[in-house]
Amino acid sequence: MVSYSSGVVKVKANLISLIVGLLVFISSLLSLEIGLSVAIIEIVLGVIAGNLGLMPEDWMLYLAGFGGIILTFLAGAEIDTRLMKERFRESLLIGTASFLTPFLTASLFTYYAVGWSLSASLITGITLSETSIAVVYSVLVETNLSRTRTGKMIMAATFMTNMGTALALSILFIKPNLYTFIFILVSIIVIVLATSFSHYIFDNPRLKNKVIEPEIKYIFLLLLAFIYFANLGGGHAILPAFVLGLLMSKHFKETSETKVVKNRLRTVAFAIITPVFFIVVGMKVSLPLIISASGIFIALLIIKQAAKFLGVYFFAKRYIPNGKVYTSLLLSTGLTFGLIAAIFGLHSGFIDQVQYSVLTGVLIASSIIPTFIAQKWFMPVHTEDVVA
Repeated sequence: MVSYSSGVVKVKANLISLIVGLLVFISSLLSLEIGLSVAIIEIVLGVIAGNLGLMPEDWMLYLAGFGGIILTFLAGAEIDTRLMKERFRESLLIGTASFLTPFLTASLFTYYAVGWSLSASLITGITLSETSIAVVYSVLVETNLSRTRTGKMIMAATFMTNMGTALALSILFIKPNLYTFIFILVSIIVIVLATSFSHYIFDNPRLKNKVIEPEIKYIFLLLLAFIYFANLGGGHAILPAFVLGLLMSKHFKETSETKVVKNRLRTVAFAIITPVFFIVVGMKVSLPLIISASGIFIALLIIKQAAKFLGVYFFAKRYIPNGKVYTSLLLSTGLTFGLIAAIFGLHSGFIDQVQYSVLTGVLIASSIIPTFIAQKWFMPVHTEDVVA
C-alpha cells in the first residue's frame, strides 16, 4: 500500500515536471516574439523559478548534464576541419587570448584586491576564463551563423579557449588516479574506434533514415559511455564529446542525406533535452547569496567581460574584421565548463557557498548580457560567407 507521504512526493515531482515543460514551451514563444536566443530566456526563467522555490528533480539533473554533452558534441560536429586547419593559427591566437586574459585578471584581482585564498583565486580565474560551448553553439544555430566562416571560426576559437581552461584545472588541481587514466584511455579508444568505424552506421543503407533512428541512438550510446567513465574517473565528458563531434563532422556535412540526420539530432536535442539543461542551470542560482556579495559580483562580472572582450578584440579585428565585435562578445559568454570548475572548487573545499554563488551568478550573467548585445546590435552580415 502506498503511503500518504510517498503519494505527495510523487504528485510534487509530477507537478515540477509539468512546470518545467511549461517553461520550455513559454521560452520558445518568448524567443520568437522578442527575437532573443531561447537559451537566454530558458536560463532567466530557470533563475526565477529556482528563487521561487522550484528545485530540479534527480532526472532533470541527469538530463541537464546529458544536454550539455549533446550540445558540445553538436558544436564539434559543426566545425569545418578543413577551415580549422587553414585558420589554425588565427583560432589558436584568439582562443589563447580568450582564455588567458580573464584567467590572469580574475585570479590576480580576487587574490590581491579581495583577499581570497590562492586556491579560491585560481578557481575563480579558471571558472571565468571559459567560453560556453553550449551557449555559443545554440546562438550560432538559431541565427544561421553556424554554416558561415565567421561562425566556424568562433567555434574553433571556443574550442581553443576551453582547452586552456581544462588544462589549467587539470594541471593546477586535479590529482589523477587509476580511474582517471581509465577514463582517458576509454575516451581515446572510443574516439578512435568511432572515427574509424562509424561509416558502417551512417553509410549503411539498411540503417539510413529509419523511423527508429539508429544513427542518433548510436551517438547517444557513445556520449553515455563518456559520461559513465568520466564520473568514474572524476573527470568530465565535455572535451571528449567535443573532439568526437569534431572528428565525426565528416558524417554531418551539408549533403542531403547527412543534413537530415543532423537535423533530426538537433530536433531531439532542442525539443526537450537542452532546454532542461539551461533551465536547471538557472535554478541553481541563489539571488540572496549573490546580493549579499553584490560588490564582488559586479566587479568580477565587469572584469570577466572587459578582459575577454579586449583580449579577443585585439586579434578578431585582424582575422574576423566583418564580425570583430560580434566575435568578441560571443566569446565573452561563460557557462558550461565554468560551472564544472566552480562545482569542482566547491566540492573540493577550495571555495565556499557564497563564492560559488557569486561565480555561478557571474557565469549566468555573462551568458546573457554579451549574447543579448551581440544579437541586438552587432549581428554580422553573412549572406556571402556560407561554407559549402
